[in-house]
Amino acid sequence: MSAKLIDGKKMASAIREDIAEEIKVLKDEFNVVPGLAVVIVGDDPASHTYVSMKEKNCKNVGMYSEVHRLPEETSQEQLLELIHHLNENDKIHGILVQVPLPKGINENIVNSHIKPEKDVDGFHAINTGNLFLGEETIEPCTPKGIIKLIKSTGVEISGKNAVVVGRSNILGKPVAILLLHENATVTICHSKSKNLKEHLLNADIIVAAVGRPELIKGDMIKSGAVVIDAGTTVVEDKLVGDVEFDKAKEVASYITPVPGGVGPMTIAMLLENTLEAAKKKCK
Repeated sequence: MSAKLIDGKKMASAIREDIAEEIKVLKDEFNVVPGLAVVIVGDDPASHTYVSMKEKNCKNVGMYSEVHRLPEETSQEQLLELIHHLNENDKIHGILVQVPLPKGINENIVNSHIKPEKDVDGFHAINTGNLFLGEETIEPCTPKGIIKLIKSTGVEISGKNAVVVGRSNILGKPVAILLLHENATVTICHSKSKNLKEHLLNADIIVAAVGRPELIKGDMIKSGAVVIDAGTTVVEDKLVGDVEFDKAKEVASYITPVPGGVGPMTIAMLLENTLEAAKKKCK
């Protein structure tokens, strides 16, 4: 048995095509072009690469894009001043502050100053609270994309045992909540969990999100499980996931590759969230 690949790149491409069509309609009917502002502070090379990809994707779908590149020595007060300006800018429907941020800048404080309706990353306390409560909200991009990837397999989530490996505020916790909303029975494992293998062998769905290369071995996966690998670590100039891919694909029914799985969907969901924010403003 060899797992079927879940092609996030292909799926994201189809979503971008739909977004581009919807943007044309918004422009024609309401003279509105969805606008995304991305703010990056400092010189982290990986962050600059991600931001450039987001900028390129915005332009490809016809979305208005602003990128604010700030120096490492930018103060928290200066960053908050820029966010306030973007909050009041009618051309901007979505604001994203790229992480990690330099020392001295509190990520939670920064997120709290973005208007909830422009928080297209879904990190504002109001949006995370609504997510927890099951109310309509802006869902975090990567967790939202992961649920779409699982659903694309046709495998029913309801009633399945799902294990999320990782408990970060931006990925592990929200994807666990989204799985709960889909009526999965959810276990969250982390660095203090005992018997990780035992938990995983009981999982019909595995979401790996810790950033530890090949932590999850092939013999830790239940036959027929759906495996979503959201981990990315550079090892000898190569991007490696949290799952031992070559062994895991011989056991799983469906699996995402790294790269080409979760990553493309994250950006697609960012564009989708920005589009939805613009549409709500039109209404």
